[in-house]
Amino acid sequence: MKRIYYKIAISFTVLIMLGACKKDYLNTYPTNGVAQASAFTTTSNALMALNGIHRSLYTQYSNQDEGGQSTIAIDLDCLGEDYVFTGLGSSWFKATSQWTSHRNVNSSLVYYVYRFYYKIIANANMIINNIDGATGTDDKKNIKGQALAYRAWAHFNLVQLFAKRYSAAGKPNTQMGVPIMLTNVTTGIGRSSVEDVYTQINADLDASIGLLGSVAKRSNRSQISVNVAQGIKARVALTQQDWANASKYAILARSGYVNETAPVLMTAADYQKGFNDYKNSEWMWGSHVQADQTQYFYSFFAYISENYGSSDIKGNPKAINSLLYNTISATDVRNKLWDPTATLYTPPASGSRMPYMNIKFLVPDITLSCGDFPLMRASEMYLIEAEAKAQSGDNAGAATALYTMAVVRDPSYVKSVKTGQALIDEILLQRRVELWGEGFRFLDLKRLNVALNRNGANHISTYAVIYDVAPGDVKWQFLIPQTEINANPAIAGQQNPLQ
Repeated sequence: MKRIYYKIAISFTVLIMLGACKKDYLNTYPTNGVAQASAFTTTSNALMALNGIHRSLYTQYSNQDEGGQSTIAIDLDCLGEDYVFTGLGSSWFKATSQWTSHRNVNSSLVYYVYRFYYKIIANANMIINNIDGATGTDDKKNIKGQALAYRAWAHFNLVQLFAKRYSAAGKPNTQMGVPIMLTNVTTGIGRSSVEDVYTQINADLDASIGLLGSVAKRSNRSQISVNVAQGIKARVALTQQDWANASKYAILARSGYVNETAPVLMTAADYQKGFNDYKNSEWMWGSHVQADQTQYFYSFFAYISENYGSSDIKGNPKAINSLLYNTISATDVRNKLWDPTATLYTPPASGSRMPYMNIKFLVPDITLSCGDFPLMRASEMYLIEAEAKAQSGDNAGAATALYTMAVVRDPSYVKSVKTGQALIDEILLQRRVELWGEGFRFLDLKRLNVALNRNGANHISTYAVIYDVAPGDVKWQFLIPQTEINANPAIAGQQNPLQ
């Protein structure tokens, strides 16, 4: 793919990921001119490349609002109805909230998101396609298994954003998906069908699970284990409305850990500690940001935490949808993660107090914007199991899975006796509260094929200029960046509908 192009740079001690825009096809060679096959002659180099992918999930790219997966999570919640801007702040993410950035072929958002995920794919390909011939003592199965999971995860995010939703009722899904990149070619690649993209995603995940199943233990939770790969598989199955596999892999993902402590739903006390530590008992996968890796103003926490003194937070503390908040029981610990009266929490110096402001996310050191970012938690797996079972008619199994999670959040929670759509609605409501601010809402609305509805809540017109978007509207698709359309002959004429 022209213009969206990637390179690997090698130094004496570290191999990191770099990217640039250039008027030629995908360049698969490192900056020092050594072919990629030579760069991956040792497993230690491949492991450093893998660590580069881990770090890319929270490092800055070009603009201040391009801080890896963590800031893409902000974009995706900005497109939903539950993440509320309370003031003008610094105007970062404003156009996203207004549903204009992802519908502008020249916006930095579409270029960044497209480039970010294909960069991960390109670097994963270099590992996958060369690791078998590498020499060294590092575990090849671990390195290749993680790279396969990353390639699947990146294609999964791309196809959800840049294509029409997957419909189990519409199989095969022949609508245009995204280019499937399995080798770093020097010619353009056209868009494959949505069905074919999901077939490749599942093939990569199955291969990853097979390899990682024999890995004794990962060194820390920023790496992908077999359980994380199973968790990604559960997400994919849920999106495909494959209820049996969604439930199956959600259960596997949160259990069956080998030589590693299985995730345990966090206590009420831990729930109020700021969501900033990947060692939290229920985090399955998370980006670990060390204090000496100061992120300044591109950090996730520089936009969402309520105790870091950035100008965006001071003037625009992020809040929860007031209608959603008012559904949370007073005995639920999550009731304490937002301040409905703007009186319970002291903001940074010169900061604003706003009703329903978020205190879920906090930096551990108010002088630094650093904090770990959750990529997968055990509670999500309970919610996937519950939703999948409810959608397939197993009301009792769904209620049990939901109860297991919900009663830990709210000791007064009573196991649901609802059935059918009423039970599904209860599960989805719990999901909205539980995963607020972690980047799920836009994708949930799209996969469920339900409307955006911001009416009657605490949205301000300055930001929420769009209050309603109907299911199936073309606006649910990100546009392909114009630079890619212009430069890649294979994708010319394959732009998503503009209106």
